[in-house]
Amino acid sequence: MADVEMKSTDDKTKGKKEEDNKEESKEQPKPEPPTPAAEIKSNAAQIERAVSTLEPRFTHRVLRSLTALRKRVDDAALRTAIDGIYAKADSPTKKSILSWVPAAASGSSGESMEVDSATKTPTEPVPEVEIYLRLLIIYHLLKDKSTYEKALQLAHETVEKMQALNRRSMDAIAAKVWFAVQRAYELGGELADARPLFLAAQRTASLRHDDEAQAALINCLLRSYIQYSLYDQADKLVSKTTFPTSASNAQFARYHYYLGRIKAVQLNYTDAHTNLQQAIRRAPPPKTAPGFYQAVNKYFVVVELLMGDIPDRSLFRHQVLEKALGAYFDTVKAVRTGSLAQFQSTLSKHAAQFEADKTYSLIVRLRQNVIKTGIRRLSLSYSRISLRDICVKLNLDSEEDAEYIVGKAIRDGVIEGRIVHEKGWLECTTHKNNYGPEVSELFGRRIAFCLNLHNQSVKAMRYPLNAHRKELDAAEGAREREKELVKEIQEGDIDQDDLGGDF
Repeated sequence: MADVEMKSTDDKTKGKKEEDNKEESKEQPKPEPPTPAAEIKSNAAQIERAVSTLEPRFTHRVLRSLTALRKRVDDAALRTAIDGIYAKADSPTKKSILSWVPAAASGSSGESMEVDSATKTPTEPVPEVEIYLRLLIIYHLLKDKSTYEKALQLAHETVEKMQALNRRSMDAIAAKVWFAVQRAYELGGELADARPLFLAAQRTASLRHDDEAQAALINCLLRSYIQYSLYDQADKLVSKTTFPTSASNAQFARYHYYLGRIKAVQLNYTDAHTNLQQAIRRAPPPKTAPGFYQAVNKYFVVVELLMGDIPDRSLFRHQVLEKALGAYFDTVKAVRTGSLAQFQSTLSKHAAQFEADKTYSLIVRLRQNVIKTGIRRLSLSYSRISLRDICVKLNLDSEEDAEYIVGKAIRDGVIEGRIVHEKGWLECTTHKNNYGPEVSELFGRRIAFCLNLHNQSVKAMRYPLNAHRKELDAAEGAREREKELVKEIQEGDIDQDDLGGDF
């Protein structure tokens, strides 16, 4: 009969505990997220706490959830939240806010948020709560095209009320309000009309050292200028203002994005590349703000091509960018192969998208890069080729254009060769092997640099201070002891027995 292993009691108790834990985890469901109305009421309490304790971190905590909250808000949620926040039925502020909220449909899933009269506070909420509710209503009205005009009117009224109150505890909310105002003007097609309002508010914010509002208003002005291709005025604004260093990462990301666009138009591709890279690093996660992430990467790809670099292929495989950068991936392939015909077909095929992205003028500049790449390929393939064949292969208009382009490529160091004008061809010099005199000179310079570095390092080596003094002191002590020993022997104080037998 085979032996049966008996499980120990410890194993049994462990198994029972694990089963109990699994049952408890199954029994405890995940807590449901709060309804929009309950979240708005909680945010209002946080804002009041921030004002009473003079701690702006509570207001910032509320504003961090603004993007997710405004997507879930509807008419019924806003009305329920306002009824719960304002206890007095005859409150003029409550009536003013509710007048902007459309009436909730009877069939809607209105959140019946019953608030006990005992829990309602008899006092009126702080003005910051009113501005926060107006901000939510502006975003809610901007969801529908038919209510754009109403949202713009509410934005004007909110700005006037905000400026009349003039409370420093409202700075963080005011920055969000200015962005909502700019959005209302932009969707209404009247962004240029908002420029005087933004300029006046920016001057006031800079005098009051309101960094949050100042950062938001500078970005609003830059967006207004770039929207109408006023790059000179945008550049003057950047040179005359100082962007606050205490601004949030989101504001810094937008600022670097606008700077990158300005520098790209001004042919300053190196600075544009740096600014766009900073915008990508400071931007929110791609899934949180996919639109901004796609817009920045579109310009980033074009600027890299204008610099002569080829973007990494993994960029076009990104989950958020794969579909948005399809046209730009075709452009990269055309530039890399150096085919002018492929580049022209890609440009005509995706011209509408490039115009919508406002990158068409930059992509047209890539024609010279495509031609340079094609000439480099021809110089590697042929030792001598006629200008006529270059015209055919690169789809150029005439031999004069080909001669001018090839001459500029030789002068810029793109290719090595010379043009024989009498015979009408290009002679490409053979590439030297890797063991010529130039290579030996290069290695000689490197070796000399390494030897010089070694000599400088040896000279710069530091030794312990006065380390030789110890050896000198030890030698002097030995000589003194020897003199004393000789003196004692001469005086007869030490016998041979004291010295030892071998002395």
